[in-house]
Amino acid sequence: MSDALLQAENLVRSFAMGHRRLDVLRGVSLSVRAGETVAITGKSGAGKSTLLHILGGLDRPTSGRVSFDGRDVYAAGERERSALRAAKMGFVFQAYHLLPELTVRENVLLPALGLRGAFLRGGALRARASELLEMVGLSARAAHRPNELSGGEQQRVALARALMNEPRLLLADEPTGNLDSHTGEDVLRLLFGLVAGKGLTLLMVTHNDDVAARCSRTIVLKDGVVEGGAAD
Repeated sequence: MSDALLQAENLVRSFAMGHRRLDVLRGVSLSVRAGETVAITGKSGAGKSTLLHILGGLDRPTSGRVSFDGRDVYAAGERERSALRAAKMGFVFQAYHLLPELTVRENVLLPALGLRGAFLRGGALRARASELLEMVGLSARAAHRPNELSGGEQQRVALARALMNEPRLLLADEPTGNLDSHTGEDVLRLLFGLVAGKGLTLLMVTHNDDVAARCSRTIVLKDGVVEGGAAD
C-alpha cells in the first residue's frame, strides 16, 4: 500500500526455549493508512502484543521489515529509532507504567524530556502537560502521585502522556484490560474522542470484540499469522 503510514512485511519473531524455538509470529504482513483506527484481535498467545511492540519499534523482529512513513524502522540505529518513537508514536499499556515517584504532571511531561531542546522549552512543555490533563479531566490531580489515583485515572494520565509529543500514531495494548466495564467505557470514549479530534492513527490490541468493533478495521491473528492473509 503506497499511502501507508505504517507497513509490515513478512514479520517473523522467534524465541529460543532451551533446545526448542518458539515462533510467535510466522510471517505477518499488514498496512495501516494515516487516520485509520485498527484493532488487532485474536486468542491469548496469538502474538498480538508481540506484533504491536515490533510495529512500535520496541522489539526487533527475527526477520521482516517495518516501515513508518516510508522509513525502515529497524534499519536505523537504536538512538534514531528511540527518537522516532519519542517524536511520532505514543504508547498506552494495560498496566499504565506510570513512575510512582513522579507527580501526575511530571509523568505526562516525561516523553518530552527526551526531545532536543526540551529544557529550553520547559515553560511551554509544562503548559502543554497541563492542557492535556485538562483534556482528560485530571487538572485537579496534577500534583498527586499515581498511587493516589484510581485505575481509570491512571489510564487517563497514561493517555495524556502518550499524546505529549503530538504523535501521529497511537499504539494501545489492551488499554482497558485492568479496568471494570464502566471505567473502561469512560476511557474508551475519551480515547476515541481524542483520536478523532486530533486526526491520529490508532492501532489497538484487544481481546474484546465489542471494543474492536469501534475501530474502522480489524486484523485477526491466529497462530502467529494474519487470518485470511496479508492485512491491508
